[in-house]
Amino acid sequence: MNKKQRQTLEKIFEKPGRSDILWSDIEKLFNTLGADLTEGKGSRIRVYLRGVKAVFHRPHPSPETNKLTVKNVRRFLMEAGVSEDGV
Repeated sequence: MNKKQRQTLEKIFEKPGRSDILWSDIEKLFNTLGADLTEGKGSRIRVYLRGVKAVFHRPHPSPETNKLTVKNVRRFLMEAGVSEDGV
């Protein structure tokens, strides 16, 4: 995991939640963690990581995620066994 991806992970686990994380950075983090990403209809994206599945919506028109999405990404990562330090 490179420095940028570590920073993205730290931002996801910050409290209170942030609303300035680029969705593209979150997708890159998912890929680095070994997740399988598949496109759904519209802006949906299915993510499968370590036996855990989730469906997210890419934000639009703004590239930044909102606080609720960041909270859901955090919960998904925790269910998949990913902690703030990336393990």
